[in-house]
Amino acid sequence: MTLTPFHVAVQVRDIEEARRFYTQVLGCAEGRSATDWVDFNMFGHQFVCHLNPELGRNGSVGSHRNLVDGHGVPVPHCGVVLEPRHWAELAARLRQHKVDWVIEPYTRFVNTPGEQSTLFLRDPSGNALEFKSFRDIAGRLFAT
Repeated sequence: MTLTPFHVAVQVRDIEEARRFYTQVLGCAEGRSATDWVDFNMFGHQFVCHLNPELGRNGSVGSHRNLVDGHGVPVPHCGVVLEPRHWAELAARLRQHKVDWVIEPYTRFVNTPGEQSTLFLRDPSGNALEFKSFRDIAGRLFAT
């Protein structure tokens, strides 16, 4: 099966704040936009931020945490599986921007079929994002 880009939409409290974060911090190119939404090219995938003014009154998007490999993984979250070189470049970029990590970059499930590099952060509206990498994506992504 040919892998095609995903489309995901999240709610944000401020479009300009989201625009700055996704372009300047994550390095995503901006696509189409309107007053209440903007889409980004997130490593070849369509990631859309929709304005929800209620988030500005209530703080950020809430979440739950599940324990995975000893770390509290935020749920819900979304992100992209990257080639190892691109993952390392993104981790370095995020370190330069001094982001507040939810889970700092590390390798989990070491010496198992599921071994992967991962990192978690939140955008300014509180949306949890995970970026991960496998040495062999095709052979390891769904390995048990």
